[in-house]
Amino acid sequence: MYLGLDLGTSELKALLLDERHTIVGTAHAPLTVQRPQPGWSEQHPADWWSALEQVMDTLHRQHPQALARLQGVGLSGQMHGAVLLDAREQVLRPAILWNDGRSAPQCQQLTRIVPSLHGITGNLAMPGFTAPKLLWVQAHEPAVFAQVRRVLLPKDWLRLRLTGEAASDMSDASGTLWLNTRRRDWSDEVLSACGLDRSHMPQLLEGSDISGWLKPQWCQRWGLPARVPVAAGAGDNAASAVGTGMVSPGQGFVSLGTSGVIFLVGTEYRSAPELAVHSFAHALPQLWHQMSVMLSAASAFGWVTRLTGYASEAELAARVDAMPTGQRAQAPLFLPYLQGERTPHNNALARGVFFGLNSSHEAADLAYAVLEGVTLGLMDCWCAMGQTGDTAAALTLVGGGARNATWAQMISSGLRSQILRPRHAHSAAAIGAARLGWLATGGTIHDACQPLPTQDVFTPNADEWVALSARSEKFRKLYCTVEINYT
Repeated sequence: MYLGLDLGTSELKALLLDERHTIVGTAHAPLTVQRPQPGWSEQHPADWWSALEQVMDTLHRQHPQALARLQGVGLSGQMHGAVLLDAREQVLRPAILWNDGRSAPQCQQLTRIVPSLHGITGNLAMPGFTAPKLLWVQAHEPAVFAQVRRVLLPKDWLRLRLTGEAASDMSDASGTLWLNTRRRDWSDEVLSACGLDRSHMPQLLEGSDISGWLKPQWCQRWGLPARVPVAAGAGDNAASAVGTGMVSPGQGFVSLGTSGVIFLVGTEYRSAPELAVHSFAHALPQLWHQMSVMLSAASAFGWVTRLTGYASEAELAARVDAMPTGQRAQAPLFLPYLQGERTPHNNALARGVFFGLNSSHEAADLAYAVLEGVTLGLMDCWCAMGQTGDTAAALTLVGGGARNATWAQMISSGLRSQILRPRHAHSAAAIGAARLGWLATGGTIHDACQPLPTQDVFTPNADEWVALSARSEKFRKLYCTVEINYT
């Protein structure tokens, strides 16, 4: 029995997986994001721990026998967040999250200080990454910065609480801008530019390595065996890849989570920072991946649901499903940049726009525009990745947004790619975390990283592609027109 703990932005999920790839049990605890200023995004690590206690208490109550047979634990988590600890390992301030845009000036500063930054890290300096956040703290909260003795990523802070060990994996560390991604090692040059050194960093491991063992107090509390190893784990996207069996070159997925991601696996390190495409180490040894990222995806549909006063996303999605083709063609255009954007614009100041509203538009039109806007953004991402030469014959769809069949079909048409929706697509990261726990205890990639069974297959619709292509041209022109106003 293996446990996957997935620390997302909107919830923490726990999942029990057995050796037959059966999901024995799950538990969820919601999380909220604090936005003290426009463009800021924070969470307090104490809330993550409370959520972890909640899900583990639930599993202990509902599946005590399964927990008693637990062999390994894996961690998955939202990437890039900065958890700052003092000499006593106490949290100094709320964690600054991946979708926080405050450090745009520090990105320019870091690029200026380290001219070889792109070559070292394989990535552009973006506000979402961890390194510029530390430069922001140094500039704006110097008293806090002076106390920093350790910087951890979100899931790695949970590991510290669970095991007492400060460690991270290669995939998550890739998103800090402190990793020499090709060498899979910290860069002393980039660390120094941020006023840090290796003593501030956790130990680096491959995702399938053992990072430590659960403390006896947690084993006793939740009825676990006396000695349970914890795998290094992975950033949420690499974990989703492991969870869906994306461990070979040419495999890839689209994720519709809080953010939108296109992920492609490779056996060679390749970078394309000029396209705002991410180049990261995979969670498994000798593998890398390229990734394009939108900052708002399923979260944008959640936002429009709240905006229109609907009780649930499912209810609003049903209204969209019922829209005739002609009505969809008359929907407003939507720029989905609610929290800035990464690929292809690298613009933390970009914001959402509805364009072309008229008095006949209603909630369903706005909701359709959001689904379409995210799809058009993914089309831009796919175009950027195509310029690197990477491609995939088919893409697996994961994340909470994968439940929406209309959206899945739209993405298939927009990317002109077959889209495979597996069972448990919304739990891919948690499954991947559990599988890494399996690998850490001696499991093989062949046994542990099987593809999830396909539930639905979506193929491109030619008419929908023509319509989306025409809308895409207007979408890009709209961004270029309003970009000057993002100040």
